[in-house]
Amino acid sequence: MLSARSLFQEIVGHDDSFQLFCSIAASGESQGGWENARIAALVPDGMRDLAPKITRHGADEDKHGRIFRALLRNRGLAPVPVPPETDYTMLLERRGIGLAHDRLRREQALSERDIVVYLAHSRVTEQRASEQMDLLVNHFGDHPEIGRAVRQISGDEDNHLAYCHEELLRLARAGHGRTIQRVLRESALAEIAVYRDVSLAVMAHMGRLLRWPAPKAAALAAGIRGVYAYERFAGWHRMVGLRPPERRDALGGAPAAAHGRA
Repeated sequence: MLSARSLFQEIVGHDDSFQLFCSIAASGESQGGWENARIAALVPDGMRDLAPKITRHGADEDKHGRIFRALLRNRGLAPVPVPPETDYTMLLERRGIGLAHDRLRREQALSERDIVVYLAHSRVTEQRASEQMDLLVNHFGDHPEIGRAVRQISGDEDNHLAYCHEELLRLARAGHGRTIQRVLRESALAEIAVYRDVSLAVMAHMGRLLRWPAPKAAALAAGIRGVYAYERFAGWHRMVGLRPPERRDALGGAPAAAHGRA
């Protein structure tokens, strides 16, 4: 029977699929680290109090990239090129979601609206990351090879989501509420479509590496499309709500050290 646990066990248990999985994850986290570092450097003067938290966010993402690369090294594997159709971050950017990389490469301060867009986009993508890591912790938190890594990354993603909620609520009280709700909705609807496309692409690559029979591959693709249909109809609403987080000032300290070995 197909399940998230059995599927991921297959991926982790085969060197080629594990290599691709960790390479995709490491690349995405490293991109996120670069983006946050550039945003922290370009924060407008009136919002400089946010710079240390944005820097911490980026440092965590860089750390996650190192964790995934360490998992590869522990198995004697090297990163492989990431297929462009699996590049979640760049596919979101092509849809106009978040702050474009060419904008971040300039030495020009961002606006308050840019920071609102960054936080709203992050709130949506961190929701996905937090849910995915919760799933991995539930199934693999005690795994001898990856358990410690997924537990650490999961805790960081929960902190990132709490930070986004807290800062967006503060900005909403400061008069940015309409912009926040509009950007959240646009980001969520774009994200669920990109997540579907990336999931289909990743599973197609995994299917070839693991030599899945056609019925299994078709069932997985149908499941991914089914999740998208639910999210497009109603599920996206979970990605746009704002509530005071249980973890306050979640990014107020220094990042924890990376652990790539369970």
